[in-house]
Amino acid sequence: MKRIVTVQDISCVGKCSLTVALPVISACGVETAVIPTAVLSAHTAFPQFTFRDLTDEIAPIMESWKAQNIGFDAIYTGYLGSERQIALMERFFSEFRPKDGLIFVDPVMADNGRMYTGFTPEFADRMARLCAVADIIIPNLSEACFMLHRPFLSGGYSEDDIKAVLKELTELGAKTAVLTGVSFTPGEIGVAAYDSRTKAYFTYFTEKIPQSFHGTGDVFSSACLGALMRGLTLPNALKAAANFTVAAIKETVKNPEHNWYGVDFEAALPVLLRELEANR
Repeated sequence: MKRIVTVQDISCVGKCSLTVALPVISACGVETAVIPTAVLSAHTAFPQFTFRDLTDEIAPIMESWKAQNIGFDAIYTGYLGSERQIALMERFFSEFRPKDGLIFVDPVMADNGRMYTGFTPEFADRMARLCAVADIIIPNLSEACFMLHRPFLSGGYSEDDIKAVLKELTELGAKTAVLTGVSFTPGEIGVAAYDSRTKAYFTYFTEKIPQSFHGTGDVFSSACLGALMRGLTLPNALKAAANFTVAAIKETVKNPEHNWYGVDFEAALPVLLRELEANR
């Protein structure tokens, strides 16, 4: 069985970060270790929440694993709350890089052209340095534009624009770049990817559901990594993750009493398992 480690926060209520990554990747049949970067009573869209920073715990966890020769087939970083945490991940990548595995970075920091509260242009620059040593990076358009010092592509962009952004992202150093939230046609949304080694470009689109929910990016990224660990090619992993994410949103909106704070991805896990089998 493959073993990965994912590094991001725990929101005890609110389906995002580790409370998504752990069950989704585990459902793919992949052992999932974690490094929690912070513990929140609920995610930050809630009107009130507690927060405990766990940055000081990261280095001791790393040292304990090193002493026991614990290794991983992939390292997956999600929400990192500070430049100090990014610096620790740079060290983690250096000391635990899988020999034949994968470093997968979701540079969570922005959406809809705006940075999340507490993040700065300096943070984006530091995140770009972390992405430079990754195998696969998976930003949305906002995050990509901040890391590249580009104006935000808010709409009306062309496929050539997206290809240019993907190429610039790989010029940071990452082998493969994936852009989420891409749309060229009304009613459709999807992903675009570029592999700098093969020069291959790939897109996949699904229907755009009008409702939006917190945590769908984490659902998508976690499913993509789980699929890759199950041996799917990147195009097939992206397809499986996209179809699973749409299924999770549909499961949520069909319930008139659904929670507002996240998608019912649990009900869509059978879809993910079928996608893994169909795209092997």
